[in-house]
Amino acid sequence: MKATETKLKGCFIIEPKVFEDERGYFFESYNHKDFCEAIGREVNFVQDNQSFSKKGVLRGLHYQKGEHAQAKLVSVLSGRIQDVVVDLRKNSPTFGEHLSIELSSDNKKQLFVPRGFAHGYLTLSESAEVFYKCDNYYNRDAEGGIKYDDDVLSIDWKMKNEKIIFSIKDSQLSTFKNGF
Repeated sequence: MKATETKLKGCFIIEPKVFEDERGYFFESYNHKDFCEAIGREVNFVQDNQSFSKKGVLRGLHYQKGEHAQAKLVSVLSGRIQDVVVDLRKNSPTFGEHLSIELSSDNKKQLFVPRGFAHGYLTLSESAEVFYKCDNYYNRDAEGGIKYDDDVLSIDWKMKNEKIIFSIKDSQLSTFKNGF
């Protein structure tokens, strides 16, 4: 496994070692010991989530507040997504900055998102299955979010706004400027 820290401290791109031959491929998608050594800290995942989305579906930007904050390890089982994280850690030198990366079943890259980040993704392929591990349990009362088209963040989602599909709940999220 190769772990590369991004411009956002504590956020890593994880690339597994893939073994391919005429039969197909094999890779270890998660190994606790190797993962923690690669990112330089202990993370204990307690919940796995999986979603299926059609092309153009945007989920996010979501986060959990306070003691319910979650670190995530995001991967794509089928299809392609534009994965975006925003640093919400007020004492961080990259507070308010975002990272955008394409994750796919073809490139097999994963993104480790530490606690204190908002996370969202847009389905670029006809459909996509996304799988992610969380190090804390979901708590409805601690959920928050920022609008995907926030002016301050100016995220390039790699798709025209009129083609993006989002939930009513996500359309009512706050802006970055108005707090989170």
